Amino acid sequence: MSEYVASVVWSRQANELFIDNKYSRAHQWQFDGGARVDASSAPDIVPLPYSVAENVDPEEAFIASLSSCHMLFFLSIAAKNKLTVDSYQDDAVGLMQQTSDGRMSMTQVTLKPCVQFTNNEQPSIVDLEAMHHQAHELCFIANSVKTAIVIEIVQP
Repeated sequence: MSEYVASVVWSRQANELFIDNKYSRAHQWQFDGGARVDASSAPDIVPLPYSVAENVDPEEAFIASLSSCHMLFFLSIAAKNKLTVDSYQDDAVGLMQQTSDGRMSMTQVTLKPCVQFTNNEQPSIVDLEAMHHQAHELCFIANSVKTAIVIEIVQP
């Protein structure tokens, strides 16, 4: 068993009444390795100036977490198959919509991995699909959510 810790830190500014719902949603995520990430609600959920568009919002972080986990397993699978990866980019997209029970939910995340292998080692599309399927099956984050995860392989 492993345990992970993240701290979320927010405080009301002196000039904010708070009970009028006009307060900054800017906050910070702090991680045990020392990384700090400026976060906020998404501007399309809480309008500016109460959100900070430049900060990471939870929905973006959710998508990035799924993408990152998938990538890390994919890279491991490639290495075990003696395939050298030069670069990996995923322009993942999440779809937020109302579910049948009336709740808003991230119903689908589409991963769009584009993997560049070294020296013409490009596996066939069938092999790539198998590697991505295996990465998806191994991904701890994907195994933890009910969100549909679609993988659309992008050819370099």
